[in-house]
This record gives sequence, C-alpha cells and structure tokens, in this order.
Amino acid sequence: MRITWLLLLVCCLCPAPSAGRCKFPAVFNFGDSNSDTGGFWAAFPAQPGPFGMTYFRKPAGRASDGRLVIDFIGTHSSISIGSDFRHGANFATLASTVMQPTTSLFVSGTSPFYLGVQLNQMKEFRSRVISSGGKNGQLPSPDVFGNALYTIDIGQNDYTSNLGSQGVEKDLYNIGARNFMVFNMAPIGCYPAFLTELPHSSNDLDEYGCMKTYNSGVTYYNELLKNSLAEVRKKLHDSSIVYVDKYSVILELFRHPNAHGLKYGTKACCGYGGGAYNFNQEVYCGNSKVLNGQTATGAACGDPQNHVSWDGIHTTEAANVRISYAVMSGSYSYPAFGLSKHCSP
Repeated sequence: MRITWLLLLVCCLCPAPSAGRCKFPAVFNFGDSNSDTGGFWAAFPAQPGPFGMTYFRKPAGRASDGRLVIDFIGTHSSISIGSDFRHGANFATLASTVMQPTTSLFVSGTSPFYLGVQLNQMKEFRSRVISSGGKNGQLPSPDVFGNALYTIDIGQNDYTSNLGSQGVEKDLYNIGARNFMVFNMAPIGCYPAFLTELPHSSNDLDEYGCMKTYNSGVTYYNELLKNSLAEVRKKLHDSSIVYVDKYSVILELFRHPNAHGLKYGTKACCGYGGGAYNFNQEVYCGNSKVLNGQTATGAACGDPQNHVSWDGIHTTEAANVRISYAVMSGSYSYPAFGLSKHCSP
C-alpha cells in the first residue's frame, strides 16, 4: 500500500494545469518508460545524470534529457497533472510490460509494475476518491472518471503480446472510463540500441539505416492492435476509443531528421562508443564501467536538441515535442481525434 501511494505521489506530470478549458477534467495514464514521469525511480532510486539535463537541469524520473510526450500533451491541452490528483494520475513505470513478468527486476530488468498492477492502482485510487465523497481537496470529484481521458502507451517491452486481448479498455470501461487514447508501438528497427544489439545483416537495412525485418514485425503488431481496438469499439458503443499511430510519427523523424529541424536520426546523444550509433550495451547512458583497463562513461552529447534518440532506447525532448504536436493535431489518430480541438490552452 505504501509503495502504491509513493508511486502516485511522484507520478504527477509537470507543470500544473494552465487556465485554459478542456473537455477532459483529468487524464489517467498507463504505460512504460515512454510516459513514466517518476514512478520507477520512486521505487528504485536514484536516477543518474545526465538524464533531465535539458529542461529540469537534473534527473526528473524521465527516460530522456527533458520532457516526454505526455508532458507536452498535458501542457498544451491544459489537462496536465499538478502537485495533487485533482486532474488525474500517471501510473506508468519504466520497464513495464503488458504481460505479468516471470522473473524479478534484478534478473531480467523488467518492472514489477506491469499493466495489471497499474490497473489495480487505478481501481484503488478510484475507491479512495469515491469514499472521500469529494471532500478531499487534493482528490478529484467522484464524477471525474466518466469524463476523464485515459491514455495507454505500453507494449515495447513485450511487443509480441496482444494488448487488445488483455481487455484493458473493457476493464477501465467497467469502472466508468469512456475516453481512450491507445498509442501503438514505435519503430524499434530504427533505435540505436536495437541496431547495435539485435542480429541483422547489412541487407536488412533500408535506405535510412533502419532494420526492415524488425520494423515489419512492429507494423504487424500495430495492425493487430488496431484491429483489436476496432472490435472493442463495436462492443463499447458509448465510448471513444482512439488508436494513435505514434509509429509513423517517430519513423518520419528517424528517416528525415533534417526536415524537422534535427540532425541525427539513428545516433544516440547519450552513450559510449561514438560511431554511427554511439551505443554500447555495457556502458549505458549515465553509467561508468572499466573496459580494457580504462574507465568508460556513457556521457551526453552537447546538443541533444539535434538528436532524435536520447540514450539509444528513448527519444529526446526535441523529438518528443514534435511527436506531441503531431498527436495533438489528430492527423495520426483513427478515428480522427484532434485533442487540441477539445482543449484550449
């Protein structure tokens, strides 16, 4: 119980809500490191520098040099979570999976806070709100759950699982949720870490330096997810279930960084080894290790604003702000759903 509420306390998004109006009075987020704003590092401190260097000037529990997509979506839609829970909560934690992990964090690196745990935390939170009767000034009113926006961004750590088959939307629907945004998986075939670690031949690389077979696998997974959501949409007639094509947005950044004000696609900013990818799995961003008798350190570049990839696995703040604007526009949502049209900052 104490861990659950510790996670909730540090999982608030920044900054606090602005004065704008939004159709959604709150946002509840579920996910992994792509949207974790402090949950993992609350349970397993402490995050090292140079994480957070761009915006927060110190580690802030985010797997980036600065803010994440969820931060920007909240800021620009006026539904960001502040220092209390009146406008929602973020249950995402780094290294989380959809499926229940079979080994411990210290064996596989997989978080114990998988999606099922996050859903249980949401249910516990809802029970506390209802029992408070709206008399606790730091909690939302009991009627917030039917009008809130529920965002789900998870699956990269176990992408072979079928998110739709887990009944996430149905589970949340049963406790009053009606508005969902479900993000598909990013093109892992373009990330420096996977380009370094996953076996492939030069023939498998496309003209942009991304692995064709792995991206094809992700495309197949995303199609399954999209189809699953279509089936759920037929059953839950009074709800809005939006599929967000994050894959296409990030793929465009990796392929054409220069067209979007960036310089480096498949080269990590923070890492070790230099070269085309600047990634070494033995010397991760912010860590040091003795290699061949010399101390090697995964250090940050001096211009993260020019990179798509922060640490080989996650995107930079510069990339995240571009992704968030694309998501807000509704151009990558099915059915079409322009979040910026529902909220005025």
